[in-house]
Amino acid sequence: MAHTDDDHAHHSHSHAHSHTGGFSDDDAALAAVEGHHAHMLERVSALSDALLAAVAAGDAGTAYDEKANLVGWCEDELIPHAVAEEGPLYGPARETAEARLLVEGMLQDHQTIIGLVEELRGADGPRAAALGLAIARAFALHLRKENQLLFPYIVASPDLSLAKAVEGLEEVVG
Repeated sequence: MAHTDDDHAHHSHSHAHSHTGGFSDDDAALAAVEGHHAHMLERVSALSDALLAAVAAGDAGTAYDEKANLVGWCEDELIPHAVAEEGPLYGPARETAEARLLVEGMLQDHQTIIGLVEELRGADGPRAAALGLAIARAFALHLRKENQLLFPYIVASPDLSLAKAVEGLEEVVG
């Protein structure tokens, strides 16, 4: 169940934007980011569920492969996505009094998720399955904070622009 370019075939690229010209407005940028987040959450959940199923079935060989798939996806997709967000997406909001603590907490989320991936790399059996589920749940919680707290704040703030923040960030918008 390795990640392939075919996985992106199911992800719509019909958003009202081009990576060179930027987004037409914050609403278009928000739709693109939320769509990409939904795709990522679906993927990490499927990978962690596959690892859990293999461990539960007592199939050590498949569990080893599924763990490698999950770790690889986290290293190739999840962690680069998080790192890409930190500067352009979080930076301007972090400078505002209203969002500073939220952004600080979200940066701590990134470190927690990266730590869980590191721990997963060295784990096996039930511990690996538990860590896989923890990564998926931590990522889901983090996305809710972005989608329901941070992004609406950026969109509502006249001095901030979500469209400008995500311009050219392939890791963030898919």
